[in-house]
Amino acid sequence: MPPAGRKKPKKVSPGYLERAALFYLERYSSSAENLRRVLDRKVRRSIQQHGEPATEIAAGWIAELIARLQRNGLLNDRTYAEGRVRRLYADGKSLGRIRQTLAAKGVLKPDIEAALERLQVEADGPISDLPAAAAYARKRGLGPYRTDPEQRRTMRQKDMGALARRGFSQNVAAKILNAESASALEEILNEQD
Repeated sequence: MPPAGRKKPKKVSPGYLERAALFYLERYSSSAENLRRVLDRKVRRSIQQHGEPATEIAAGWIAELIARLQRNGLLNDRTYAEGRVRRLYADGKSLGRIRQTLAAKGVLKPDIEAALERLQVEADGPISDLPAAAAYARKRGLGPYRTDPEQRRTMRQKDMGALARRGFSQNVAAKILNAESASALEEILNEQD
């Protein structure tokens, strides 16, 4: 029985799974493994409600569907990884956190590394955690982006923690927080180019 407020799951079939996959891909970019997980959840709910199809049969339908979507170019882990790497790096995520995020979505290591290499080729300068940490600090108003020196001093540990939770090393966080001003930090970043 579905929880209150949730619709009764439909009985899955190959056609239903294909429509669900295409609808999902219209709204979200996805890796093959992530899409498989989404479809698996639909199958599990259907089996709980209707008692069929057999899990093995549905797994075969999903595998065939994902293979067909990959052949047709609608599902491509390398392209997905490249787009996510660009977005996560621009959002100020550390390279380690980017790798973890993509691995959690089921992207294989060669695709992750290829996407990071592509980012390196497209970037103006070398990609490292320092520009990403600076982007995050700018967005959140941390360290040199705080206007009040007293607040900057009292919030230093919290700022260090925020950068650490984002996946940045203590060394990178210290470089960001030790910059005298936002313009001094920009100069440090420009020197790296």
